[in-house]
Amino acid sequence: MKIVVSACLLGENCKYNGGNNFSPTVAQYVQGREVIPVCPERLAGLGIPREPIEIVNGRVQHKDGSSVDAQLRSAVAQILTQLEGEEIECAILKSRSPTCGVKQVYDGTFSGTLVDAMGILAAALAEKGYKVIDSEDCICK
Repeated sequence: MKIVVSACLLGENCKYNGGNNFSPTVAQYVQGREVIPVCPERLAGLGIPREPIEIVNGRVQHKDGSSVDAQLRSAVAQILTQLEGEEIECAILKSRSPTCGVKQVYDGTFSGTLVDAMGILAAALAEKGYKVIDSEDCICK
């Protein structure tokens, strides 16, 4: 069984500010297992570093209103295609991300306010029946 993991949690510098969200807990959990790292933002070609994005009225965009929704939804579709036929134990995804957030995402005002919702990749994976885990919970069973 394979585990899908947000690439930033594994130490890949693909975060909007050029850094990563390395999680020793996640790294320890997946040690010795087959991992499929994913980063919809990088796959969508948004660049590193890049302007922050949030979900605004159901569409992913920059603070200035420019949309990146189509590129990100295309990247999510590519990830779903990549996972077809794979035996996936779970997906461990970055908390609060507009693509990977499992429990919460920022509310679209770019003010740091959180709302209970899923990012577009997390929602797509859950809709397909994959078990999605918030990186802050990081327990796959």
